[in-house]
Amino acid sequence: PAPTGASPAAGKPATGTAMGGRSGELLNPDPVTMVLLYHALAGLAPPLDRWIESDPRVTQAPAAGRAAQRELVRAELTAALAAVRDTGFIRLALNDHLSEYDPSYGEFTLRALAPSSTVPYRGLQQEVSLRFANGRDAQVWAVPAAQAQAINDSLSYGRSVQLDVLLKIAGVQPGSGGGSIVTEVLEYEIRSQRDQRLLGRVKPASK
Repeated sequence: PAPTGASPAAGKPATGTAMGGRSGELLNPDPVTMVLLYHALAGLAPPLDRWIESDPRVTQAPAAGRAAQRELVRAELTAALAAVRDTGFIRLALNDHLSEYDPSYGEFTLRALAPSSTVPYRGLQQEVSLRFANGRDAQVWAVPAAQAQAINDSLSYGRSVQLDVLLKIAGVQPGSGGGSIVTEVLEYEIRSQRDQRLLGRVKPASK
């Protein structure tokens, strides 16, 4: 599933600290922000010169103005890198489809938060992904049978929902051509996409 919304914005810091004592928070970060965040978390030196030379403002600038554009892009990237260094939490909106209710286990499941699910981001000619370390627990929404019927009745055809998820950054997993930011799902809200009605709030059990 792709994140809904792509503009990075600083939210109020979440309670506690994440990987490396980081306490800052991002709201629906865009792909460039996620690539910068990955480099900061992994302790990798960002290839600023390569990114600058591939920026359209540099490649499309007249020769006389190219140096000024390089400095502009360098300043923007340097400031963006500094802004994400304290990030330990991410608030993310995800589209999903709620499963059919399983009366044997008394639960719905959400595929977007499954252990095998990833959220891909491609920016600055690099791809990174977001993964959920506690997806096995986070994907489960336990609901009493009596309440489940009311939830089913409120959903439109396709069972489309939106998840507003709070994630804590737990680590990084390097990979060839990119890597993954590993997170822990702390809590999320489930809303129907049709009318944004709140269906439930879920806080996965802590390990």
